Amino acid sequence: MHIDRRRLLAAGAGSAIVLGTPGISYASSRPQLTHGVQSGDVTERGAVLWTRADRGSRMRVELATRPDFKHAVDLRGPALTEAGDFTGKLRLSGLKPGKTYHYRVRADGDRDSEPLEGSFTTAADEPRDLVFQWSGDLAGQGWGINPEFGGYRIFQAMADAEPDFFLCSGDFVYADGPLVETVALPDGSTWRNTVIEEKLKVAETLDEYRGQFKYNLLDDNLRAYLARVPMVNQWDDHEVVNNWYPGEILDLPQYTEKNVDVLAARARQAFAEYTPGGFDAEGRIYRKIGYGPLLDLFVLDMRTYKSANPDADGPTGQVLGERQLAWLKRELRRSKATWKAIAADLPIGLLVGDGAGAWEGIAEGTGTGPMGRETEIADLLSYCKREGVANMVWLTADVHYTAAHHYSPDRAVFQDFDPFWEFVSGPLNAGGFGPNRLDPTFGPEAVFVKAPPAANTSPAAGYQFFGEVRIDAETEVLTVALKDIDGEAQFSQSVEPVA
Repeated sequence: MHIDRRRLLAAGAGSAIVLGTPGISYASSRPQLTHGVQSGDVTERGAVLWTRADRGSRMRVELATRPDFKHAVDLRGPALTEAGDFTGKLRLSGLKPGKTYHYRVRADGDRDSEPLEGSFTTAADEPRDLVFQWSGDLAGQGWGINPEFGGYRIFQAMADAEPDFFLCSGDFVYADGPLVETVALPDGSTWRNTVIEEKLKVAETLDEYRGQFKYNLLDDNLRAYLARVPMVNQWDDHEVVNNWYPGEILDLPQYTEKNVDVLAARARQAFAEYTPGGFDAEGRIYRKIGYGPLLDLFVLDMRTYKSANPDADGPTGQVLGERQLAWLKRELRRSKATWKAIAADLPIGLLVGDGAGAWEGIAEGTGTGPMGRETEIADLLSYCKREGVANMVWLTADVHYTAAHHYSPDRAVFQDFDPFWEFVSGPLNAGGFGPNRLDPTFGPEAVFVKAPPAANTSPAAGYQFFGEVRIDAETEVLTVALKDIDGEAQFSQSVEPVA
């Protein structure tokens, strides 16, 4: 095996936790890794590894191309300190394209911790069959880890496909969603949540935001999945507070801190500490991740630059902001990949309200042409048509049901764009809702919809979903399957690439 030691770069980041983790002995002089290992933002030659310890120590990694770790390279990672809640990241570069790497992580203190193992496969630099998954919404609406239900068992079904990576479309945690121990279900049975201190109230402090991630990582299924499947993270609203936008002042009695900008800064730090990727080199959540000649993934940030919800139906508005929109246009134009997947944390054409007269999403409901945040999407779509950007597919979650939307100028009020598909999936483990009404501005057609019979349907009813994308290396056909909690396909759509 050849790993260029001089090109393997280590960049550390810390994070902390104040949580009674089962099975951890804090009296031991030996450090412990408390919440598993993860990899993220894997490219042709790079990846980020993550872990967390129970005390001050140093992250150490063995990296090999063999599962028996023969000829492994020993890498010195960052210090795991209280300032970062004892989390850390090791950024790798100089890897080989299309290669499976095995890693073993330890916390190095007075004595080494027991190791935890994981693996990932780098993107290929030549056409290769590609499989990835996406979804969002974990532990929402009062539905947390229920051991009697099998915990977050959707990740077992997702793991069966052995995907190259997982795109978390936001709401990976519900910082605004306290849990109670038991919830009565309509059939007379009881949903029983695992509960920790940080999940008893809405998150406001940095430690409370950190606790949201620590809670989800208590689940065996999720930890096992993330040890084998690299994750790409973006955020949506529930990482901070429901339907938030910059500058908002909350009018909610459960919050002592009313300034959303203060809450968002704390949530952003916890997000940075507890996800393996999450940011580009400049600290931006929006970024492009290349997966070889078949796929470029464009991860959007539709929260940081969002205009206020009450003003969403004005003559102009924004969900991307000027700088992000310019970046997206430029990178789409430059992309040489066959497929351009747009990872959007909000759907384009679904009407999502935020109280009387306010809209939370992109669509604003007038149907008279682009207004508010729709103006940015109209600008982007017309630009892509003009510049010949082909083979875009939009992937999103947010609305707690699964659907396939086809957008066409033939049905649209605004017509200066090429047809495209948008696929919606989720939730992973949260209340089921929907379906939402479609806004006609960009001519969406709901080709497939599967939604629960009632609002906030529990995960026990089965209306939990993820999406799976397969790209065939020989034909370059992209196929999307919308799957349920047991991995059964509910809908499938193949899309031929345009030359």
